[in-house]
Amino acid sequence: MNETIGKIRQLLDDLEKQSLSENEAIFLKDFSALEVPGIIKDMVDYLFPLLEPLECVFYMYLFRISIVEHGQQTCRASMSGLQKGVVKSGYRNATAATIGDQTIRAALTHLEEIGAIQKAGDVSRNGTLYKIMLPEEIEQCRKLMQEKQNQEAAPAIDENKELDFYNNKDNRVKIFERDNWQCKYCGKQLTRFTATLDHVKPVSAGGGNDYDNILTACLQCNSKKNRKPLGDFMADSIPS
Repeated sequence: MNETIGKIRQLLDDLEKQSLSENEAIFLKDFSALEVPGIIKDMVDYLFPLLEPLECVFYMYLFRISIVEHGQQTCRASMSGLQKGVVKSGYRNATAATIGDQTIRAALTHLEEIGAIQKAGDVSRNGTLYKIMLPEEIEQCRKLMQEKQNQEAAPAIDENKELDFYNNKDNRVKIFERDNWQCKYCGKQLTRFTATLDHVKPVSAGGGNDYDNILTACLQCNSKKNRKPLGDFMADSIPS
């Protein structure tokens, strides 16, 4: 019986690994540790003001055992694991029993309500499978980002023509933030690992890398549009 249960659990684990969403697969492919400082900056600026200190600690722990350690957005977390991993590492002279299950459960519940984490699978003996959301995927964080974007003066038109918003990493992020990390064609919510940039007027037709000629796009829409002018692409996308 135990052997059968073990095989079933192994099968479920295998199926779970095979069930990565399309965006998760892109995340794994494009993940770069060089992006981590930018993510942490956004956490401090936009996410942590929404959380209690203990919730920040739990989020950072889940972020560490998922994105930092494995380059993926999902991880399993259990009460005992959070007590040992978070409490002992985060507080000097603390014991695993310092923070009880009820407090941990309340913190996780609020993280879910904020949208900082999402349940991504069933509970197993290793804990609950969570997807750790990045700040640009969290609605309240995006609102704060948009407020900051609105408060900042838009680049001067002449300056836009001189700056490269396609190849320059910092300028690319400005486009993503301007477009609220959403595909301008289909509205899909994106992250820094799934967002791409597209030219309104193709380079082959004389379009440049300036601010007004660059849009945020998902990989699918970008591939479909290819080198088509925006008007032609949108016309082709409208059902006849």
